[in-house]
Order: sequence, then structure tokens, then C-alpha cells
Amino acid sequence: MSSRPRLATAAASISATLVVVPILASVAIGADEVTVRSGDTLTAIARRHDLTIERLVELNDLADPNRIFAGQRLRIVASVPAAAAPVAPAPAATASRSHLVRPGEHLTGIARRYGVSITAIASANAIGDPSRIFAGQRLTIPGSAPSAPSAPAAAPKPATAASASALRTHLVRSGDHLTGIARRYGVSITAIASANAIGDPSRIYAGQRLTIPGAAAAAPAASPASVAMPPSMAALVAQRGAVRSVIVEEARRFGVPPALALAVAWQESGWQQGVVSSAGAIGVMQVLPATGEWVGQAMLGTSVDLGDLRQNVRAGVRLLGHYLDRYDGNRDHVLAAYYQGQTAVDRHGVYAVSRPYIASIKLLETLFGG
Repeated sequence: MSSRPRLATAAASISATLVVVPILASVAIGADEVTVRSGDTLTAIARRHDLTIERLVELNDLADPNRIFAGQRLRIVASVPAAAAPVAPAPAATASRSHLVRPGEHLTGIARRYGVSITAIASANAIGDPSRIFAGQRLTIPGSAPSAPSAPAAAPKPATAASASALRTHLVRSGDHLTGIARRYGVSITAIASANAIGDPSRIYAGQRLTIPGAAAAAPAASPASVAMPPSMAALVAQRGAVRSVIVEEARRFGVPPALALAVAWQESGWQQGVVSSAGAIGVMQVLPATGEWVGQAMLGTSVDLGDLRQNVRAGVRLLGHYLDRYDGNRDHVLAAYYQGQTAVDRHGVYAVSRPYIASIKLLETLFGG
């Protein structure tokens, strides 16, 4: 079909696709750097230089490995030996501080501001995807002097009615989410969240070690009905009730499950129209301008003003509807397409880097009644 290439290109732009296709090689500008060209991906650059994506992210302090752009310079070797690497002036070993996220901020800039690592902030706030923070979110900034433990220093709650062997631990693996972990151990999501001081049950990350409270102190079995929204999140949801109404209305208009639309919008922006990502994605649904133009022309038959709350939601929800039709309702493929792009899903399936995003939205969908 003649429109297919355009559809693939526009849909792929929703999340700066990581498609691995024949591309223009990144240009070496020295022994230790390359310049990204149009069509480049972090996956391909890592392969060409015999690196892992994780190493490229570490070398370049990338907030989101899915978002690189033409003209960007990427370091491919460390500039100085690790032992001699310059370190930002470290504040005294004081108590943790807090930071209120403002529109347009990302963890890279926040970490630099306070002289701590992105990983330390993500760990202290149980953030599974460092590229996903939103305006209005309050972050705990750990002290930078000692190399603090990777998880918030919250003592696990005692299992009051459990047996002596009730407390167990679980090492979170890639693709894990609290719904599945709770089912595995026969406890509630709320019990695990409470035992580990997790403010948002959708935010866990690979490598995190969770304390699993005894089943005797919890419900006999975890089910979607047992999922409870944390009070801090519930307060924000209540404050943004007007945006929720718009999302639900547009979801029903296009036959998209309202809970799914609410979950995607919360994951993307926290239901905030003023959010603009570093890649230029706009508003509640975090739609790129090129994608908004394509959705408007190909699916809505009119231009879309992404700066308008309702039109922004309409474009994002309509795109979700398109993916639901294309992938016969397969949630993994639908959400992967929204995150990594339709072309990537069609050619390569779901990337590993998309799994935490998908798991987070599935849990949020449950919280919103899905």
C-alpha cells in the first residue's frame, strides 16, 4: 500500500524508535566520540563499537536510551580513567533532600544539579524508568557522600501475624512487575509496596531487592481487585479529575478501554498538558508534532493542535485505537508500538527496553479499573 511507508514512519516517531535497520553509519569525530546521523539508533551504534547499550547510556549520562537525535555527539570510550574521573563537588553527608519536578526537567539535569547519579535518585524514589518523571512529582535526593544503598533506607515492616520464616526477598528481574510478584508469593501488592516504602507500585526496576512480607499478614491471594492506589498518587489523581474526564470521554469515543487510555496518559505525563519532553513530545499523551500531524490527516481528517488539551488527548487515544486494531488487542504489542514505534514492533517484536514501560502501564491500568 502506498501509504504504508508514511504510516510506519509517522507511527514510529511516537517514541523515537529504536528500529535496527540499514542506516547511515554514525560519523567518528575522534577516537572517543561519534556523531549521530539521521536514522541512527543506540542499538546499532553500540553494536558497531562493540559496546552494550547500558555502557553507552553510562558514558553519555543519557536520561532515556530511546531518545537520541541527529547531530548529537556520543562518547564511546571514557575520557579519563575511572579513578581519575572528575567528580562534581560533593555536598557534605547530610540527610536526603527533596526536589519538586518542574515542566521540562529530566533526571539527567536534576542529577547534575545535586551532584549525585541518576541511578541513586532512581533507586531512592523506586523509579523503574529514569526517562519517566513528571512535573509536580517530588523526588528524594540522596546524600552524595557515601555510596548509599541502592534502595531507600526503609526498614521492612515486621510481619506481625506471620511465622518466623515469613519474610522473604525477591530480586526484581527485567520484565517483572508487582502484580506478578504478588501473585507468585500469594500476598497483596499493597503489602509489598508498604514493606518496601514504594510510593508508586508501577515503579520497580530490575536489580531491586524487595522484601516479601508473610502471606499470613496479607490477603490469602493477590488478584487485580486487591490492588490499591497509593495515597500520594490518589491525591494527584483527584486533583487532575478534569483531565481524567477528557481522557475517558475520548477513549469511549474511539472504542479504547478508558483504563488503558488513563494508564498510558499517566505513565507519559501524569495527566499534565504542560509537559514537553526533551525530544519535543507534547502534552498529556506525549505526542510528537509529526505524529500529531499524521494522526490528524490519516485518522481524524483534520489538523490537530497538540497544545490544546482535548485535541492532544484525542490524537493520542486515536493512535492507541489504531494500535489496538492493528495488533488485535495484544497489550504488549500495542504499548510497545506507542513506546518504541510501530515499525520496530512489526519487524522485531517487543524490545527488552520496552518491557518495564509495558509492565508499568499494565499495573496502572489495573489501578484505574482495567
